[in-house]
Amino acid sequence: MGGPGTDGEVGGVVFARGITPAELAHRMGADPATATEPISDTEIRDLDIDVYRPGDDGDGVIRVGACAGWSFAIEYGDSTGGELLTEIARDGAEVVHFRPMPERRPALLDYARDGAVLCGFGLGEERWRWGQEPDLLVPDLIAAGVLEADGVTSCDPGREPDGAARRRTLGAVERRFGLSLPRDAFGGLRLPAYAVRGTPGMALY
Repeated sequence: MGGPGTDGEVGGVVFARGITPAELAHRMGADPATATEPISDTEIRDLDIDVYRPGDDGDGVIRVGACAGWSFAIEYGDSTGGELLTEIARDGAEVVHFRPMPERRPALLDYARDGAVLCGFGLGEERWRWGQEPDLLVPDLIAAGVLEADGVTSCDPGREPDGAARRRTLGAVERRFGLSLPRDAFGGLRLPAYAVRGTPGMALY
């Protein structure tokens, strides 16, 4: 996945359980009546997305769908998932938000439910956690070999290839919540898109 702040690249993925893809788009700031015809990840790069606009918000676009009981939104440009996490999670909804953050590591992961952020951490920095229940996922991280049994000490990454510990963390979260994306979600799979911020040029679709 690409990083936030780069035209046409993926800035994050929002998973939401308990709401439809259209409602997820609405809670992220979209007008529900303005969905494009389904478009692919590749076609997003043809849109006029201005990430940096002096004195104003950049453009944010999402593509939405559903998989394995969760709605999801793939974020591009200056999207809103991180800012609206508690709004997306209101009224009993559950939300998992992953942000790759390639230019400002670490990647970030948050879990929210019923209007509150319950836990979050940076990948590779799982010992530093936040939220109302910061230790909620500690048993999963220990079982996956990310943290030692004390829940504080990181397992030694020195024997592993780069990215292995990060993959274990993501795998633990995926297993805990049953998360998955459709095959080719970041390729040719066509999904409806919405503007959630700014004025991206989407007339093409």
